[in-house]
Amino acid sequence: MTRDEIARRIAEVSLLRGEFTLRSGKTSHYYLDKYLFSTQPDILAELGKMFAQRVPEGVNRLAGTELGGIPLVAAASMASGLPSVLIRNQKKGYGTAKQLEGKLEAGDRIMLVEDVCTTGGQILEAAKVIEEVGAKVVKIVGTIDREEGARENIEAAGYPFEALFTKTDLGV
Repeated sequence: MTRDEIARRIAEVSLLRGEFTLRSGKTSHYYLDKYLFSTQPDILAELGKMFAQRVPEGVNRLAGTELGGIPLVAAASMASGLPSVLIRNQKKGYGTAKQLEGKLEAGDRIMLVEDVCTTGGQILEAAKVIEEVGAKVVKIVGTIDREEGARENIEAAGYPFEALFTKTDLGV
């Protein structure tokens, strides 16, 4: 699929109209339901390739956040051949009681994959968790930038940011 075809397909399956409260607390008249596009194998395979093409030199691991980033980072991992780390929203209260799943070591260089970026709050929290163990977030790549401050907030925090698509690309 071409980039335009992928954008059309994402909008076709995931763009919802109505009144929605976003994670940031903002309200919106539209919602891009990440689960509706990230569960479609044709879209997911193409997104994996797109993420893999954006991995900077020297990155040795990918990371994705619970829950929406998990299928995306899995697809990116398969397309790039790089291992991945999964970041929980909070430490689990049982078993190993970890917030990070997979192998992450001090000195690792990470590209962090995200689904829909509004303000960038969740992805910045994830970057902090990664850096607390001594790894470095080299780049953050979102699937969709809603163009509501995520880029500015992520870059202000010192991270390079790229979005595969913007809401404009999706015709919103």
